Amino acid sequence: MFSLLHQRLDRLTGAAGESVLQGGSKGMEKESLRVSPEGRISMRPHPAGLGSALTHPWVTTDFSEALLELVTPPHATSWETLTFLCDLHQFVYERIGDEMLWATSMPCIVESDDSVPIAEFGCSNSGRMKHIYRLGLSHRYGRVMQAISGVHFNYSLPESFWEIYQSTEGSSDTAMTFRNAAYFDLLRNYRRLGWITLYLFGASPAVCKSFLCGNETALPEWDPWTVYGPHATTLRMSDVGYRNANQAGINPGMNELADYVAALDSATRTPLQAYEEIGVRSGGVWRQLNTSVLQIENEYYGFIRPKQIARSGERPISALQSRGVEYVEIRSLDVSPLDPAGVSQNEMRFLEAFLILCMLSESPRMSDAEAREYDGNHLRAAVRGRQPGLEMTIDGRRRSLQAWGAGIIESMRPICELLDSGQSDPCYQASLDLQMAKIEDPERTPSARILATMAERESSFFEFAMDLSRSYRDYFRALPPIEPSRLQLFEAEVAASLRRQKDIETADEIPFEEFLQRYYAG
Repeated sequence: MFSLLHQRLDRLTGAAGESVLQGGSKGMEKESLRVSPEGRISMRPHPAGLGSALTHPWVTTDFSEALLELVTPPHATSWETLTFLCDLHQFVYERIGDEMLWATSMPCIVESDDSVPIAEFGCSNSGRMKHIYRLGLSHRYGRVMQAISGVHFNYSLPESFWEIYQSTEGSSDTAMTFRNAAYFDLLRNYRRLGWITLYLFGASPAVCKSFLCGNETALPEWDPWTVYGPHATTLRMSDVGYRNANQAGINPGMNELADYVAALDSATRTPLQAYEEIGVRSGGVWRQLNTSVLQIENEYYGFIRPKQIARSGERPISALQSRGVEYVEIRSLDVSPLDPAGVSQNEMRFLEAFLILCMLSESPRMSDAEAREYDGNHLRAAVRGRQPGLEMTIDGRRRSLQAWGAGIIESMRPICELLDSGQSDPCYQASLDLQMAKIEDPERTPSARILATMAERESSFFEFAMDLSRSYRDYFRALPPIEPSRLQLFEAEVAASLRRQKDIETADEIPFEEFLQRYYAG
């Protein structure tokens, strides 16, 4: 499927030179549970020293008040992105007292749903909406599942690329229409090939038994406190983690933007009996935003999303409709316990080159049956990715994971050569070699290395993660002080975010019910 890739690369380099792919925007979103020194989920409120979780652009919370989300702005190099993320970690550690950031995707010991506090965002209409949305998630899926952490990689091709690409493709579409179609080419191919990211970077092969909340599992015991997948790469992306039966019928499709938007919009307006039984309010107390299949479109958990920056009060799908796709967000990545910040430059470099491969390769339209087939490959890679002789399916045909994975990586080499062009260090090609080594030897994957470390130390999952969390806490606290201008930027944003939240709360003039109606009508 990669013959068109080489033709397009030849045309692009002929028109603009070997730097044509360089300088794409890369951003990271990294979630981490705040935990006590004993490894329990923090019950403390979001620290005031970190600013407002509602309005801070770089330090916020996800589902739980204890689930920090650190967000970098986009940068042209992975080094800048990782440096900003590390600085955020160091800044956070200076303001959370004796607490730690949990080092793995799968959570620490959880005693019950009540041990996972739901995030609070103040008394404004927008803050109430974010909180009630999370109440709905808790009633629908349980709080414990929402305590899982992940890493999201945001990427867009450089602005200079688009006019050149459209010209070499001979397209007469509007710039927005062309860009939307190209990003949907990428999205479809990520659905076809994205299982490889689970194999290469999956880092959750084991989980604390407390996470199961007494539910039965087919996973074998590692020890009395841990269950694991002998060949698993990422239980986070398996039935143990985010997969949910009520979302199985949602298929927003990746063929074109209009269909994608329509499917998600329909899911936010279609009631589901199970959620009607929960009710929207009980005794005047909100339980969820609505009884639809999705409360809002972001509730749908896809491997990857098309994104446009939404304005205040604007629905994400409305932003996509009006201004098109700005970037894509990979959502299927585990927090890496092998890296202090949860992600490495080599991972980011591979992902950048892989997304370019997905965009520039043949990407025929995808039927629902094909989508289910490819989703099956993702699940297979998550649960049994390191199983010897494991086969995947493509167009109804079987192919070994190793053979298919090696073919994908080899096809990325010309892309990595272009990304390295003019640089003193061929770092993209070096990253590709590291990933090929994992294809050739599954014991090199993060999931295998984690289980090997647990076996060597004779430790449970909790003990393994606790030791890492302590070591990364000590690492960030021992670093030299944050560069003064960066520290000044962080401190200024804390103060500005608190002012913005107060301004939003003061400016509210309509009842919450009317605010919600206007949101869904937008």
